[in-house]
Amino acid sequence: MNNTFGNLYLIPTTLGDNEPLEVLPFSVKKAVEEINYFIVENEKSARRFIKKITPSKSQPNLKLFVLDKFTTELESKAYLDACLQGNNVGLLSEAGVPAIADPGANIVMQAHFKNIRVVPLVGPSSIVLAMMSSGLNGQNFAFNGYLPIEKSERKKAIKDLEKLSKLKNQSQIFIETPYRNEKLLADLKSTLTPTTFLCVAVDITLSAEYIKTLKISDWKRENVDLHKRPCIFIIHKF
Repeated sequence: MNNTFGNLYLIPTTLGDNEPLEVLPFSVKKAVEEINYFIVENEKSARRFIKKITPSKSQPNLKLFVLDKFTTELESKAYLDACLQGNNVGLLSEAGVPAIADPGANIVMQAHFKNIRVVPLVGPSSIVLAMMSSGLNGQNFAFNGYLPIEKSERKKAIKDLEKLSKLKNQSQIFIETPYRNEKLLADLKSTLTPTTFLCVAVDITLSAEYIKTLKISDWKRENVDLHKRPCIFIIHKF
């Protein structure tokens, strides 16, 4: 690595509205205190998090670069110029950890291309925490992102993941937009075989946290409100 360059710090945030230091180590607070350049998904929420974890930090001194669906490749390529000039830059997640089901992987890859040191910091990943608490196969699992929106395509994807789970003895993880959670759960109940296991992990690390693993036959007798709540789904067919 080039010692004259700054580092790219991958900075996790909370998964909800809890106090940052309840779930984040002191190393995150220390990094935020020392960094003035941040790549963020949303400027308003990023400033709110920075103020919450480091109340004394000067907000006017912050330089924030927005990385969202409207950011062009040309714009994002300039975001690491501060590192090349010797400044540390923080890639700040909107929730959880950067670059895992979260924007930023392209920024991290650019850092590798430019010989900039990448420093990942410890923080809560809803995917990892759900897998840890599911009781399913933590030795072999895959994250599949979002399933198709169209009902018939979604049901086919569910069956395909169930077959893959059985074939590879591999737990299959996926997520949904919070307002569609209940439709997805209904499709899982009606599509998966009765002996397939399903873990539903909601509001992880928050006071309303709910994590349960049951066979589909048992889920058909279980009622849980998932509407507009961040949720991780994991299936495993043994």
